[in-house]
This record gives sequence, structure tokens and C-alpha cells, in this order.
Amino acid sequence: MENMWQSSHHKEGTESQIMETGTSVLDAYRVILFNDDVHTFDEVIIQIIKAVACSRAKAEQHTWEVHTRGRSIVFSGQLPRCLKVSSILEEIDLRTEIQTS
Repeated sequence: MENMWQSSHHKEGTESQIMETGTSVLDAYRVILFNDDVHTFDEVIIQIIKAVACSRAKAEQHTWEVHTRGRSIVFSGQLPRCLKVSSILEEIDLRTEIQTS
């Protein structure tokens, strides 16, 4: 009986996580962009815009986070899209990693 409660409780937790993060099991991947000492802010901003089709303001936020924290989650989604985003960022030799949530 205890296992049933844990299983049900885990499921409820997962559903609330989906509601909080706005992701689902299908969006279980994320692209992490890492800091380097090679690229300018503008180069990184332009490449983020190209990779994820976000606003300049959002790309600037990611770039600042990369600069100050060493990394930023620039995209979350399905694996094929994450691979595409990562490859676009890596076109100018930015360092990325795809992680599972």
C-alpha cells in the first residue's frame, strides 16, 4: 500500500513540476551555453538570436548570465530541436552541452 502512495505522490509532483516549468516529458532536454574568453558580447547575442529566434533583449540576458555565471540555459525542448540549436551556436565555436532535465 505504501508503494501505491509513493507512486501516486510522485505522479502529482511531476504534474506540478510541468505546470511550474512549462515543460513536459517531451521537452526533457536543454541546451547549455558556456562562457569563453574568445567571443564578444555582440557575437554571442547575434548567434543566440539566430539559434533560438528570440528577441535581442532575451539574447542579452542569456549573454550576461553566461558572462557572470559561466553558463545559461538558452533553450529547452525536444532533442531534435536542441541538436539544431546547439549546432547553430557551435557554428562560431561557442561551447554548448545538451542535458536532460
